[in-house]
Order: sequence, then C-alpha cells, then structure tokens
Amino acid sequence: MRNSKSNYRAACARAVSLLLLGANLPAWAQQALTWDQVKAKFEAANPALKADADNVDEMKAEEITAFLRPNPQFTFSTDGTQLAPYRGVWEPLAGTQWQPNVSYLHERDHKRELRLESAQEGTRITESQHEDLDRNMVFSLRTAFVATLQAKFVLDLAKADLDYYDKIIAISHDRLKAGDIAQIDFDRIELLRVQYESEIETAIVNLRTAKIQLLQLIDDRTPVDQFDVTGPFDFSDNLQPLEAYRDAALAARPDLAAALETIQQSETNHKLAISNGSTDPTWSAWYTNNPSFNNPYDENTLGLSVSVPLRVFDRNQGEKKRTLIDIDRSQQASEAARAQVFSDVDTAYELVRSNIALLKPYKEKYNDEALRVRDTVSYAYMHGGASLMDFLNAQSDYRQVQLAYAQLLGAYLTAAGQLNLAVGREVIP
Repeated sequence: MRNSKSNYRAACARAVSLLLLGANLPAWAQQALTWDQVKAKFEAANPALKADADNVDEMKAEEITAFLRPNPQFTFSTDGTQLAPYRGVWEPLAGTQWQPNVSYLHERDHKRELRLESAQEGTRITESQHEDLDRNMVFSLRTAFVATLQAKFVLDLAKADLDYYDKIIAISHDRLKAGDIAQIDFDRIELLRVQYESEIETAIVNLRTAKIQLLQLIDDRTPVDQFDVTGPFDFSDNLQPLEAYRDAALAARPDLAAALETIQQSETNHKLAISNGSTDPTWSAWYTNNPSFNNPYDENTLGLSVSVPLRVFDRNQGEKKRTLIDIDRSQQASEAARAQVFSDVDTAYELVRSNIALLKPYKEKYNDEALRVRDTVSYAYMHGGASLMDFLNAQSDYRQVQLAYAQLLGAYLTAAGQLNLAVGREVIP
C-alpha cells in the first residue's frame, strides 16, 4: 500500500513538472531568426508589399483588354406596318418590312498588336517598380535588423560592465571593512553603479523598440519577449573597387530598368498614335424582307456596304506630337536615373570605406588598450597604487570606447545595407 502511494505521488510530481515545463516553453522555444529568415518572412507577409504586387496583376489583366477586338454591331429594324384587311381577310402585320443588319469595325495598321505591346511594356514597368519598392523596403528592414543586433550587443556589454563593477564594489567593501579606503570613496564607487543600471534599462528599451519595428515590417504578432534575431555583428574590410559596384548597379537597379522600359513604351505609344491616325472602315451586311413589292420574287434581298471616315481634320495630330515629346522626356528621365545610380553608389561606397577605416584601429588596438587600461588601473587601485579619480576615469574611458565601437559597427552595417540598396542587390552580406 505504501509503495502504491509513493508511486502515485511520484507520478503526480512528474505530471506537475511537465505542466510547468510546458507553461514556460513559449518563452524560450522561439528560435532566433537569421537575416535570410527575416527577409523571407517580410517578403511573404508585408501587407504594403503584397498590396503593391496586386498592381502587377492588374496590369496583366489590362493586357487582355488591350488585345480585344471591337465588338460587332447588330441592328434590327422594321417599317411599313399597317393594320388593314388584305385579300378579303383581316391580316395584321402582313405588309411589314423587316431588316437585320450586322456591322464590324475593322482596325488597320496593327492597332491591336501595338496596344498589346504597350500594355505588356506597362506590365514590365510595374514589375520593375514593384522590385524597386521591395529594394527600398528591404533596406528599411535591414536597418531595423541591424538596430536590433546593435541593441543586443550594447545590452550584453552593459550587463558585462555591471557584473565587472559589482565585483569591484564587493572588493571595495572588503577594503572598507579592513580600513584600506575611506567611507566617502566607497560611497562614490557605489553611487556610480546607478549609471550602469541606467545604461542597462536604456539598452532594454532600445532593444524592445527595435524588435517592435522589425515585427511591424514582417507583420508578425509574436510577443516582443519571445521574438529574437541573430547574426554577425562585425565588419569585413573586403571591399571591391568602386567600378565593380557601379557596373553591378547599372545591371541590377530596378528603378533604372523601369526608366529604360518607359522609353520603349513611349516609342510604342508613338507608333500606336500614328496607327490611330489611320482610317478604319466599317463593314456592314444586311438582309431585307419587303412583302410590299408587287413582284413576289423581290421580297428578299441581301446588301453589303462599307463606311470609311474621311480623316480630313482629325488625323490624331495631337497624340502623335505628344507621344513624340514623351519619348524625349523618357530619355531625359532615364539619364537622370542613371546619374542617380552613380550618386547613390558613390555615396554609399564612401560611407562603407570610411566606417571600415574607423573600425580597423578599434579592432586592432583601441579595444584591447581600453580593456588593458581598465584592468590595470582597477588592479592598481585595489592595491593602493592609483587614485579613485584614475579608477573612475579608466572605467568611463573603457565604456566610451566600447560604446563607440558598437556605434561604429552599427553605422558600418547600415552603410553596407545602403550600398546594397544603391547597387540593387546584396553585395555585402
């Protein structure tokens, strides 16, 4: 009996443990997303991007409308209706003449084909504009992703600094008890801890804010505490020559592609305007039944006709001139887009180069020097070989160097994203 009760209690304890484990599971089960995963979720779920994608589908639907033929026209007419006796018998409608007529407008000079070509070029322009929107929004996404990585880095740095400083406080407390330092010096050391606490709270707010912006872009309702991202928060000095990025941008920038496609559409629209100035005949055919003729064999007749508008005044002159001017406007706009590409690439390239130049001495020298100075001065102060002011200055200098390095890393990654934006594709992962 005792063994049964013990087994029952053990089973209940295991069940409770499993329930508690399951209750805490969502808090840590969320896997940190990489940049590729965040980008994939963004392109699949962002409502603004999905709404813009519908414009492409609308343009494809307009291609169907552009290639439609004119509808034939059907007309039915009657005449000569008389309600009168005929042949000694009352026969209503006996003398009615009726005539069905079918007509069709024949479009000449490849009007339908040119309309379709213009609509297809409009679709390609819309597709390029959609890719350009995706390019710009991915830059915003990457900026929020980098801000999240930077906030995580700063938060970890602030926590590490606080842990280190708590050890200094503990040692200082022991020295106070031993009479090695004065109470006022210990109080100054302990009061400085509030700065570390403030830095941690600020870093937490910055991290949560960056995560909220990222969640908004990927249209995700995951709680902030359960959402996390991961990725390298570092830099690379492998920078290709400027000309390589310029050539890549000329081949990949969707806004430049849209400008060049607009030239093609303008040329097609000019051809269509010339074609619309041509004459389109309307063919008609009819059948007539006229029982009022004396000759019984003349009651049924067939007829054909053609109607040709005389383009004496309106030969579509205005559209011909407008579309010709539009070709020149599109060419000038493409040149402006090309110049903007070079400007964007050159500016982003210079930002990346400048950040690399600033980061290299930090990674090669300044970070290690700041750490060495902090540890050396702290050790000297703990053993009476340095003043309190030297100790506090060394702590402050170390934090400033680490924060400056974190800010430079964030600036580099943002500049790298800007270079990717300028080129039109990822050239710096």
